Amino acid sequence: MGIIKSEKRDPSSFASSTSPCAHLRTAYHNCFNRWYSEKFLKGHWDKVECDAEWQKYRACLSQHLKDKHLIRFLEAEGIVDSTNQADSGRTIDGAAAGVSQ
Repeated sequence: MGIIKSEKRDPSSFASSTSPCAHLRTAYHNCFNRWYSEKFLKGHWDKVECDAEWQKYRACLSQHLKDKHLIRFLEAEGIVDSTNQADSGRTIDGAAAGVSQ
């Protein structure tokens, strides 16, 4: 038996159209990539960029997890506090938020 390799996918297709937060994820990633290439790499990172997009995406994810009764797992790990608000500056997986400050 061999391993069947899947087709190479366009990175933008990873945000499934069935995901309730896909459009917000795309908006945040587009904003972040634009900020990174046009400002950060040129040394202009003194201004907070994409914060509004990040907050909307994070709120959508938190609500989706709450609706699916999965938020308790993040609370147990300390990633989300008991009021269902993600810790400042952390994503759901605990990595940096990706916005400059």
